[in-house]
Amino acid sequence: VQLQASGGGLVQAGDSLRLSCAGSGRTLSNYDMGWFRQAAGKEREFVAAIRGSGTTTIYADSVKGRFTISRRNAENTVYLQMNSLKPEDTAVYYCTARPRRILSEFASRAYDYWGKGTLVTVSS
Repeated sequence: VQLQASGGGLVQAGDSLRLSCAGSGRTLSNYDMGWFRQAAGKEREFVAAIRGSGTTTIYADSVKGRFTISRRNAENTVYLQMNSLKPEDTAVYYCTARPRRILSEFASRAYDYWGKGTLVTVSS
């Protein structure tokens, strides 16, 4: 699975941004998809994930209520809609994928495939 994230940029606090992740090499409907981020000098952290069917999502507490993950399997694409952005959301955002897991294992943070990141910078 090859993943390509896009949509990053420089925005002001309170603005919105939508990231996209285009997949190739496999049919992504059979894969859980996720977003992680890594700020300068910090460890990579989980942001959000969505199951292959798109019916189940999970979010980090820090983004819950502000970010929305979605997918269009027909287009092999996953999105991360980010609203009410804060300076602390500044990071490189990475798209990830793994073969679909059963529901009880969905919360696992282990992913197999990673794309190159896209930088999001939020100014205050």
